[in-house]
Amino acid sequence: MDNHFLKVCTVTPKMRLADCKYNIQEILHSMKQAVENGASLAVYPELCVTGYTCGDLFFQSELIEEAEKEIKWLLESTKELELVAIIGVPITVGNGLYNTAAVLYKGKVLGIVPKTYLPNYGEFYEKRWFAASHSLTPKQISYAGQVCTISPHLIFKCTQIPYFTLGIDVCEDLWAILPPSTFHSLAGATVLVNLSASNEIIGKSQYRKDMIAQHSAKTMSAYLYTSSSVMESTTDLVYSGHQLIYENGYLLGESTLFSDDTTLTYGIIDLERLHKERVRQNNITPTELIETLSYQIISFDLSPVAFEFDRLVESKPFVPQDEASRNERCKHIFDIQAHGLARRIVHTQAKHLVFGMSGGLDSTLALLVCVKAAKYANLPTSAVMGVTMPGFGTTNRTYQNAVNLMNLLGITIKEIPIIEATTQHFKDIEHSLDCHDVTYENAQARERTQILMDLANKYHGLVVGTGDLSELALGWTTYNGDQMSMYGVNSGVPKTLVRYLIDYVAHYESEPLVQEILFDVLDTPVSPELLPPDQEGEIQQKTENIVGPYELHDFFIYYVIRYGYRPSKIFFLAQKAFQGTFDDSTIFKWLYTFYKRFFTHQFKRSSMPDGPKIGSVCLSPRGDLRMPSDAYSDLWIRELDTLKQELHL
Repeated sequence: MDNHFLKVCTVTPKMRLADCKYNIQEILHSMKQAVENGASLAVYPELCVTGYTCGDLFFQSELIEEAEKEIKWLLESTKELELVAIIGVPITVGNGLYNTAAVLYKGKVLGIVPKTYLPNYGEFYEKRWFAASHSLTPKQISYAGQVCTISPHLIFKCTQIPYFTLGIDVCEDLWAILPPSTFHSLAGATVLVNLSASNEIIGKSQYRKDMIAQHSAKTMSAYLYTSSSVMESTTDLVYSGHQLIYENGYLLGESTLFSDDTTLTYGIIDLERLHKERVRQNNITPTELIETLSYQIISFDLSPVAFEFDRLVESKPFVPQDEASRNERCKHIFDIQAHGLARRIVHTQAKHLVFGMSGGLDSTLALLVCVKAAKYANLPTSAVMGVTMPGFGTTNRTYQNAVNLMNLLGITIKEIPIIEATTQHFKDIEHSLDCHDVTYENAQARERTQILMDLANKYHGLVVGTGDLSELALGWTTYNGDQMSMYGVNSGVPKTLVRYLIDYVAHYESEPLVQEILFDVLDTPVSPELLPPDQEGEIQQKTENIVGPYELHDFFIYYVIRYGYRPSKIFFLAQKAFQGTFDDSTIFKWLYTFYKRFFTHQFKRSSMPDGPKIGSVCLSPRGDLRMPSDAYSDLWIRELDTLKQELHL
């Protein structure tokens, strides 16, 4: 099944200055290598046919004519190659010499894009030899035995691969205030390339990375950058052959610097991801300016090529893998939660923060947020009121962790057992204590919520919700029970991230005794503790045994909500991300469960209380997810049923 992935590569070929025949031979060899490795697109450096540092040799007719002759030979030699190659070559048009990118495919020149911005400062003297594209009217020219179009306003659209449209910068174009590729993206280009000859000086490689990351994110595109090699002239400058592949701000591939041999760097682009991002943000559309530029779209029929899928798929998309980045992310999230709650305290003039403290992950995080928010709102720590409400399933481990943690943090503790009240309620509604069904469970959750709401009224307080984003997505909340609060501080935090937030606070914002309890909370199985414990007094009702691993569900949430991928693609990505952890049957089972629960429980999210948005995925009906409560899941389930048959699961 086509999942809209495209394998691409950047190439810095081994070269000899002004030796076009040698250089084209190296280019041909690397093109064949790229195809063998499954690439459909190969991007070469600026003026790679001749070399960038030829200087006044560009005035020699022999060099320019030899370059054209060798391009013609390359076209003849690549008629059978299923590869789009973009080659840097000097071309004479009328009375001007242009620094261009020639787009080649299966023996044809699809089009030629001239460089727009010519550097003529510091070490660069390009205006001495070349004319800028501004001086060139788009026209048909004869080049390398073919008639083709040369214009700065060309984009190249693949008819066989959805969302693959190509736009081209040449080196300095990217450094301009308004790079041509900005307009290319507005005209429809999703894959942008840059043929460069950027020399190496201190700090420049990092500057390139920062600039390309930002530009690819701004244009919501893939951006492929490749530069001239160390074999350029070193008279005054040194080149490093730096290659970079970015997708919407994220680095997919980078070369080493200063290789003295031909170097290819590969990346696998998710074209659908780029398309979905543009659809979601809805701001990359043709403008009146684009209309005046009269872009010409050149179509080509490149067929998808099979390749080994070695793109990294993170199993925890909400959690940075790098420890320093993860800690920075957690600190930022913790501040967002605390400041959001503090603002609500000030606005409502609340005197207390009231929340249910079970000793589990979510209530522990809520406690930590409440303590910090009280400080920001200039309330004493005693204004935070943690309420333990032991029920039929409360275990000693969670109870002791809850009480000890609250004591150490110096908050007000109230203990209100719910067994007697719930037992009376069961008598009132004629429900047997021996029937441990959903009524048995939800009655306890609603009793607890009633207590919290009434305490908030009594003490002029604010009920702080503890439920997280993963529970909201799955509907693993009791309607008008723990689903309800006055401000849900965890509503934007997925379960996999809750753990890391607590771990961050334990390591960086806690004294040793608090840290010890937090570590034990992290080791405690996730449970609502609504069913009686086992014979040893341990937790019997484990959430992940019922609804599935949160690690999987958070993965599903990310790709269902953030990108709207179809079930089969999410399954494919999950196979890659969880290889060796979950087998296909397990992934399928819980993906099926996710879709069923996600659609069925939208009514709970439609009435969820306020809470801070934390990341790119949010389930607030006032924010990112405006979904009807009565939508059917049949369309998604049918695709899963088809997938099940195909995979014989």
